[in-house]
Amino acid sequence: MTRLSPTFARLAQENTAGFVAYVMAGDPDADTTLKMMRGLAEGGADVIELGVPFTDPMADGPTIQRAAIRALAGGMTLTGVLEIVRRFRETNAETPVVLMGYANPFFSRGYSEAASAMAQAGADGVICVDIPPEEDAEFRTALHGHGLAFVRLAAPTTSDDRLPQVVTHASGFVYYVSTTGVTGAGSGETGDISAAVERVRKASGLPVAVGFGVKTPERAAEIGRVADAVVVGSAIVDALDTQGAEEALRLAGRLAKAAHEARR
Repeated sequence: MTRLSPTFARLAQENTAGFVAYVMAGDPDADTTLKMMRGLAEGGADVIELGVPFTDPMADGPTIQRAAIRALAGGMTLTGVLEIVRRFRETNAETPVVLMGYANPFFSRGYSEAASAMAQAGADGVICVDIPPEEDAEFRTALHGHGLAFVRLAAPTTSDDRLPQVVTHASGFVYYVSTTGVTGAGSGETGDISAAVERVRKASGLPVAVGFGVKTPERAAEIGRVADAVVVGSAIVDALDTQGAEEALRLAGRLAKAAHEARR
């Protein structure tokens, strides 16, 4: 069992929406990423989503694309990402860390070796954007074999016929993409998201976290009233790039507070 299960169980018991905060590993450097992770956890993040930089991030909008380019230019690799996780675990043994990325870095390492290294570093799971369910058996089996969650994504375009295949073998939680665009894009209609969350939750039996396009505390609260967790990435990454770590952490704190208080 990963740290995700007790985290979402606690949130459900408290009738509180969780806050999942994204940061790109190595943007602008490893030390800043570690500072951000520690600050996010201290500021209310229930789960940290750590981006693995990749040259062709097809699901990500310009903000996270630029962050990936900066991280790669600075020399960040999957090995470097896992070293950041290991350093984070020196002072934080509780907050779940889920790596979000694309297949190539994991595949080039070897799925089994990558899964072993992730588990040893202290990661809790993976969101892999570009492996469809029909092709993820090798990676999924490696992750589950090392006690790691494999978080699947569902979207507004996921049909009722397709949904069972998407959520089968998923673990940890399901990431519901609230729009048909890329990260940092439009935010979707709350009513539609509420119905979608119920549909995905019923099909999977797992908590449902909603992301893509969440930028303000008001929007975080709207989603927090209907979802098990709110995911914010681009807004935090942009604040880090344009205003620095302290302001990015202040923004994340406001977003976490909005998610946590959404149902009060």
